[in-house]
Amino acid sequence: MRLTIRSAGPDDEPGVVALWRACALIAPYNDPGADFRFAKAGACSDVLVGEDGIGRLRGSVMVGHDGHRGWLYYVAADPEARGVGIGRRMVEAGEAWLRERGVVKVQLLVRETNTQVVSFYERLGFEITPRTIMAKWLTPPG
Repeated sequence: MRLTIRSAGPDDEPGVVALWRACALIAPYNDPGADFRFAKAGACSDVLVGEDGIGRLRGSVMVGHDGHRGWLYYVAADPEARGVGIGRRMVEAGEAWLRERGVVKVQLLVRETNTQVVSFYERLGFEITPRTIMAKWLTPPG
C-alpha cells in the first residue's frame, strides 16, 4: 500500500482520535484529543500520520523525546488494512523523526492488556527491557 507520511495538522485530530479508538489504544483516564493537541504544541513532540493513495488516514504515531530518550506512543494501523506494513512504516517514521533530532534511543510501553503487539515490536528490533515503572497521579484520573 502506498503511504504518505506527514506531520498531522489540527484538522486531523478527529480522524486520528477515531483511529486510536478503532485500534483500542485509548485508556479511560486519557483524553486522546488533549494528548494530540499537547503533542502538536510541543517543541519536542509531534503526531505523524500516514495516508493512503486516496488521502484516507491509515496510520499514526505520536513521537517525543526528553533530550535523551525518544518515545513512541499511539502507534496505530487501520484495522481494515493490517498486515500490509502500515505499522512498520509508522514506527520507522517515528524513529526517523527522532534521529533527525539527534536522539539515539527509542522506547515504548506496551500495556499488559495489549501484549499481542509484543511480537510485532520484536520483529522491528525492540527488546523487552526489565524495568520497574513507578507512577503517581498528580491529578486524580477521570
